[in-house]
Amino acid sequence: MPPAPIVRLPWVDHLRTFVIVLVVNLHACVSYSHVGDWYFMSEREPTLAAKVPFIVWEGYLQSFFMGLLFFISGYFAHGSLARRGPRRFTRERLLRLGLPALFYMLVIHPFILVILNPWNAKFGSPGAFYLNYISSGRFLSSTGPLWFAVALLILCLLLAGSRLAWRRPLVGERDESASQPAAGATVAAPGVSFLWTFALALSLGTFAVRLIQPIGTNVLNMQLCFFPQYVAFFICGLHAARYGWLLPLAASSLARAAGWIALLGGPAVLLTLMLLGMQNGKVEYFFGGWHWQALGFALWEQFAGVGLSLGALAFFSRKLDFENALMRWLAERSFAVYVLHAPVLVALAMFFRALPQNMYGLAALLTATGLLASYIVADFIRRIPVFRTFL
Repeated sequence: MPPAPIVRLPWVDHLRTFVIVLVVNLHACVSYSHVGDWYFMSEREPTLAAKVPFIVWEGYLQSFFMGLLFFISGYFAHGSLARRGPRRFTRERLLRLGLPALFYMLVIHPFILVILNPWNAKFGSPGAFYLNYISSGRFLSSTGPLWFAVALLILCLLLAGSRLAWRRPLVGERDESASQPAAGATVAAPGVSFLWTFALALSLGTFAVRLIQPIGTNVLNMQLCFFPQYVAFFICGLHAARYGWLLPLAASSLARAAGWIALLGGPAVLLTLMLLGMQNGKVEYFFGGWHWQALGFALWEQFAGVGLSLGALAFFSRKLDFENALMRWLAERSFAVYVLHAPVLVALAMFFRALPQNMYGLAALLTATGLLASYIVADFIRRIPVFRTFL
């Protein structure tokens, strides 16, 4: 029997759009807060006290938003693989994920460095720079925000390879976007005990990884210190699609309660952790290593991340399970915005250097104008047939 036709869940598309909006906001905040790393950073680094609102906000975003993207991606990958089979699925993923990553590495990143050049660096002739950029292999670590596409492509290739190795049909397999579970599928949503255990396991796994790869380090532009959550959420997305428990979980009072607890209680816990941790340690102790601060931050991050993710699922499934022309337009261009927003933000931030340097106001201004300009650029680029195939 052929796979069931796709039934789109509008709220899942809107949730993905919302997360990409938050990605743009995060990079706008980093530009002025110096909490994190980005192409353009304001000339004057703020004091630690001035950074605190950004630390809390960016910490909240990092705790859940990319993990949620991996969850959504895993959810849709399951049915795509079931419909296409491993080989066609692999070709489709190479096109939809591999090409955007290559486009970023070979075109967008060099454009930011050489043409925008926010640091006024001396790169020499563009031709010689680009030849060295390719021949030296530097382009491999120049994925920018498209590290996500590369990481997701790797996970999808591993998924396809596992399906080739395990050829028998999987029990309970179903279309990943059907609004109703398949007959005989297990639909019980994860309960309180499982979610507590899951968040604790994520915390301990994150702490262990940060013993070797603390926050601030990367391998080919992939910050492995955050990957335990990304991989686990991707697997959860696959499981949710296979057994049909996404909708029951999103509709549960547990998801709503977890979201409110993380949203309202998380800041107090994080600020308390920061206050205690800085009294007898350094800020670097939160980043990794055998420090209680690193363990405490990993626990806060993963419990907050699981709670916020559940709350987002609950809110979008209850309040935004509809579609109109504007929301569809935004959703169709959201991935292109993800790919293209970096040079847009850098160009605007360079222009804003002439404005009074209020970092909170500039972060808000860069977010608003960056989103507007990125959607305009995305709409224009997607009108070109060759780009529409993968953006």
